[in-house]
Amino acid sequence: MRAMLEDIRAIYRHDPACKNIEVLLYPSLHVITVHRYVIHPFYCLGVPFLPRLFSQLMRFFTGIEIHPGAKIGPGFFCDHGCGVVIGETTEIGRNCVMFHAVTLGGTGKEKRKRHPTIGDDVFIGHGATIIGPVTIGSNSKIGAQTVIVNRDVPENCTVVGSPPRIVKLAGRQVNLPLPVSPYRQLDQEREKKAEFSMPGEVESTCNYDGTC
Repeated sequence: MRAMLEDIRAIYRHDPACKNIEVLLYPSLHVITVHRYVIHPFYCLGVPFLPRLFSQLMRFFTGIEIHPGAKIGPGFFCDHGCGVVIGETTEIGRNCVMFHAVTLGGTGKEKRKRHPTIGDDVFIGHGATIIGPVTIGSNSKIGAQTVIVNRDVPENCTVVGSPPRIVKLAGRQVNLPLPVSPYRQLDQEREKKAEFSMPGEVESTCNYDGTC
Protein backbone atom coordinates (compact mmCIF):
# COMPACT_ATOMS: atom_id res chain seq x y z
CA MET A 1 0.00 0.00 0.00
CA ARG A 2 3.05 2.28 0.17
CA ALA A 3 2.75 3.01 -3.56
CA MET A 4 -0.87 4.10 -3.09
CA LEU A 5 0.15 6.49 -0.32
CA GLU A 6 2.77 8.00 -2.63
CA ASP A 7 0.08 8.43 -5.32
CA ILE A 8 -2.07 10.30 -2.79
CA ARG A 9 0.85 12.50 -1.74
CA ALA A 10 1.51 13.28 -5.42
CA ILE A 11 -2.04 14.59 -5.83
CA TYR A 12 -1.72 16.85 -2.79
CA ARG A 13 1.70 18.01 -3.95
CA HIS A 14 0.75 18.92 -7.52
CA ASP A 15 -2.87 20.07 -7.23
CA PRO A 16 -3.45 22.99 -4.83
CA ALA A 17 -7.20 22.57 -5.37
CA CYS A 18 -7.15 19.22 -3.58
CA LYS A 19 -8.11 19.49 0.07
CA ASN A 20 -8.52 16.79 2.69
CA ILE A 21 -10.48 13.62 1.96
CA GLU A 22 -11.67 14.73 -1.50
CA VAL A 23 -8.42 13.22 -2.81
CA LEU A 24 -10.38 9.95 -2.86
CA LEU A 25 -12.55 11.35 -5.67
CA TYR A 26 -9.69 11.81 -8.14
CA PRO A 27 -9.93 9.61 -11.29
CA SER A 28 -6.15 9.32 -11.35
CA LEU A 29 -6.16 7.61 -7.96
CA HIS A 30 -8.97 5.27 -9.00
CA VAL A 31 -7.33 4.07 -12.21
CA ILE A 32 -3.79 3.67 -10.89
CA THR A 33 -4.96 1.81 -7.78
CA VAL A 34 -6.98 -0.72 -9.77
CA HIS A 35 -4.21 -1.03 -12.36
CA ARG A 36 -1.46 -1.54 -9.81
CA TYR A 37 -3.24 -3.97 -7.47
CA VAL A 38 -5.65 -5.82 -9.77
CA ILE A 39 -5.17 -5.39 -13.51
CA HIS A 40 -1.37 -5.56 -13.85
CA PRO A 41 -0.94 -8.52 -11.43
CA PHE A 42 -3.60 -10.47 -13.33
CA TYR A 43 -1.85 -9.64 -16.59
CA CYS A 44 1.51 -10.83 -15.25
CA LEU A 45 -0.09 -14.09 -14.11
CA GLY A 46 -1.42 -14.68 -17.62
CA VAL A 47 -5.08 -14.46 -16.62
CA PRO A 48 -7.08 -14.18 -19.87
CA PHE A 49 -9.73 -11.56 -20.67
CA LEU A 50 -10.17 -10.08 -17.18
CA PRO A 51 -7.23 -7.63 -17.28
CA ARG A 52 -8.48 -6.08 -20.52
CA LEU A 53 -12.06 -6.08 -19.25
CA PHE A 54 -11.09 -4.19 -16.10
CA SER A 55 -8.84 -1.76 -18.00
CA GLN A 56 -11.69 -0.93 -20.39
CA LEU A 57 -14.08 -0.44 -17.48
CA MET A 58 -11.60 1.97 -15.90
CA ARG A 59 -11.29 3.80 -19.22
CA PHE A 60 -15.07 4.14 -19.33
CA PHE A 61 -15.30 5.51 -15.78
CA THR A 62 -12.16 7.70 -15.72
CA GLY A 63 -11.28 8.50 -19.34
CA ILE A 64 -7.78 7.13 -18.72
CA GLU A 65 -6.76 4.08 -20.77
CA ILE A 66 -3.85 2.09 -19.37
CA HIS A 67 -2.95 -1.20 -21.02
CA PRO A 68 -2.69 -4.04 -18.47
CA GLY A 69 0.95 -4.60 -19.40
CA ALA A 70 2.14 -1.06 -18.60
CA LYS A 71 4.55 -0.72 -15.67
CA ILE A 72 3.97 2.40 -13.55
CA GLY A 73 5.98 3.49 -10.53
CA PRO A 74 4.66 5.09 -7.33
CA GLY A 75 3.79 8.76 -7.06
CA PHE A 76 1.83 8.73 -10.34
CA PHE A 77 -0.59 11.62 -10.93
CA CYS A 78 -2.69 12.12 -14.05
CA ASP A 79 -4.43 15.48 -13.61
CA HIS A 80 -7.89 15.63 -15.25
CA GLY A 81 -6.94 12.51 -17.19
CA CYS A 82 -9.54 12.42 -19.95
CA GLY A 83 -8.10 11.11 -23.21
CA VAL A 84 -4.89 9.68 -21.76
CA VAL A 85 -3.57 6.53 -23.48
CA ILE A 86 -0.69 4.45 -22.07
CA GLY A 87 0.46 1.51 -24.21
CA GLU A 88 1.36 -2.07 -23.35
CA THR A 89 5.17 -1.90 -23.10
CA THR A 90 5.28 1.55 -21.52
CA GLU A 91 7.44 1.87 -18.40
CA ILE A 92 6.98 4.87 -16.11
CA GLY A 93 9.28 5.69 -13.19
CA ARG A 94 8.53 7.37 -9.89
CA ASN A 95 6.65 10.64 -9.46
CA CYS A 96 5.43 11.08 -13.02
CA VAL A 97 2.88 13.86 -13.58
CA MET A 98 0.85 14.10 -16.77
CA PHE A 99 -2.18 16.02 -17.95
CA HIS A 100 -5.16 15.14 -20.14
CA ALA A 101 -4.92 13.94 -23.75
CA VAL A 102 -1.40 12.54 -23.34
CA THR A 103 -0.51 9.57 -25.56
CA LEU A 104 2.33 7.15 -24.81
CA GLY A 105 2.01 5.04 -27.93
CA GLY A 106 3.83 2.48 -30.02
CA THR A 107 5.09 2.19 -33.56
CA GLY A 108 3.99 -0.67 -35.78
CA LYS A 109 2.75 -4.04 -34.62
CA GLU A 110 5.99 -5.47 -33.26
CA LYS A 111 5.72 -7.77 -30.27
CA ARG A 112 8.93 -6.44 -28.72
CA LYS A 113 9.38 -3.19 -26.79
CA ARG A 114 7.57 -0.49 -28.79
CA HIS A 115 6.38 2.11 -26.27
CA PRO A 116 8.20 4.83 -24.30
CA THR A 117 10.21 4.45 -21.13
CA ILE A 118 9.67 7.41 -18.80
CA GLY A 119 12.24 8.19 -16.10
CA ASP A 120 11.68 9.51 -12.58
CA ASP A 121 10.18 12.93 -11.81
CA VAL A 122 9.01 13.60 -15.37
CA PHE A 123 6.31 16.17 -16.21
CA ILE A 124 4.25 15.66 -19.39
CA GLY A 125 1.99 18.53 -20.46
CA HIS A 126 -1.50 18.50 -21.95
CA GLY A 127 -1.84 16.86 -25.36
CA ALA A 128 1.76 15.66 -25.59
CA THR A 129 2.33 12.65 -27.85
CA ILE A 130 5.32 10.36 -27.30
CA ILE A 131 5.63 7.49 -29.76
CA GLY A 132 8.05 4.59 -30.04
CA PRO A 133 10.56 2.73 -27.83
CA VAL A 134 12.22 5.95 -26.71
CA THR A 135 13.56 7.05 -23.34
CA ILE A 136 12.48 10.23 -21.59
CA GLY A 137 15.23 11.05 -19.11
CA SER A 138 14.57 11.70 -15.44
CA ASN A 139 13.76 15.23 -14.24
CA SER A 140 12.62 16.27 -17.72
CA LYS A 141 9.59 18.26 -18.81
CA ILE A 142 7.61 17.71 -22.01
CA GLY A 143 5.61 20.78 -23.00
CA ALA A 144 1.94 20.85 -23.96
CA GLN A 145 1.16 19.60 -27.49
CA THR A 146 4.75 18.43 -28.01
CA VAL A 147 5.12 15.54 -30.46
CA ILE A 148 8.06 13.17 -29.96
CA VAL A 149 8.39 10.26 -32.39
CA ASN A 150 11.38 7.93 -32.04
CA ARG A 151 13.54 10.54 -30.30
CA ASP A 152 15.21 10.12 -26.91
CA VAL A 153 15.05 12.99 -24.42
CA PRO A 154 18.08 13.60 -22.16
CA GLU A 155 17.79 13.99 -18.40
CA ASN A 156 17.22 17.39 -16.80
CA CYS A 157 15.82 19.15 -19.84
CA THR A 158 12.66 20.77 -21.19
CA VAL A 159 11.38 19.85 -24.65
CA VAL A 160 8.64 21.67 -26.57
CA GLY A 161 7.11 21.83 -30.02
CA SER A 162 6.73 19.76 -33.17
CA PRO A 163 9.34 19.04 -34.37
CA PRO A 164 10.59 18.93 -30.79
CA ARG A 165 13.38 21.17 -29.54
CA ILE A 166 15.29 21.32 -26.27
CA VAL A 167 14.78 24.77 -24.72
CA LYS A 168 16.35 24.12 -21.33
CA LEU A 169 19.18 21.74 -20.46
CA ALA A 170 20.62 21.33 -16.95
CA GLY A 171 19.15 24.68 -15.93
CA ARG A 172 20.50 26.62 -18.94
CA GLN A 173 18.38 28.19 -21.67
CA VAL A 174 19.22 26.56 -25.02
CA ASN A 175 17.67 26.04 -28.44
CA LEU A 176 18.69 22.62 -29.73
CA PRO A 177 16.96 20.15 -32.06
CA LEU A 178 16.06 16.83 -30.49
CA PRO A 179 18.04 14.16 -32.39
CA VAL A 180 16.45 11.03 -33.84
CA SER A 181 17.06 7.96 -31.68
CA PRO A 182 19.13 4.98 -32.97
CA TYR A 183 15.90 2.98 -33.38
CA ARG A 184 14.59 5.44 -35.95
CA GLN A 185 17.93 5.63 -37.74
CA LEU A 186 17.85 1.86 -38.16
CA ASP A 187 14.28 2.07 -39.45
CA GLN A 188 15.32 4.65 -42.04
CA GLU A 189 18.22 2.46 -43.18
CA ARG A 190 15.91 -0.53 -43.56
CA GLU A 191 13.37 1.54 -45.50
CA LYS A 192 16.08 2.90 -47.80
CA LYS A 193 17.43 -0.59 -48.41
CA ALA A 194 13.94 -1.85 -49.24
CA GLU A 195 13.45 0.94 -51.80
CA PHE A 196 16.56 -0.08 -53.74
CA SER A 197 16.20 -3.84 -53.40
CA MET A 198 15.76 -5.83 -56.61
CA PRO A 199 12.41 -7.55 -57.32
CA GLY A 200 12.32 -10.93 -55.67
CA GLU A 201 15.11 -10.06 -53.24
CA VAL A 202 14.41 -11.20 -49.69
CA GLU A 203 14.74 -8.41 -47.12
CA SER A 204 16.69 -9.12 -43.97
CA THR A 205 14.58 -9.99 -40.93
CA CYS A 206 17.26 -9.20 -38.34
CA ASN A 207 16.07 -7.49 -35.20
CA TYR A 208 17.50 -4.27 -33.81
CA ASP A 209 19.61 -6.17 -31.33
CA GLY A 210 21.41 -7.99 -34.14
CA THR A 211 19.61 -11.33 -33.76
CA CYS A 212 17.78 -12.92 -36.68
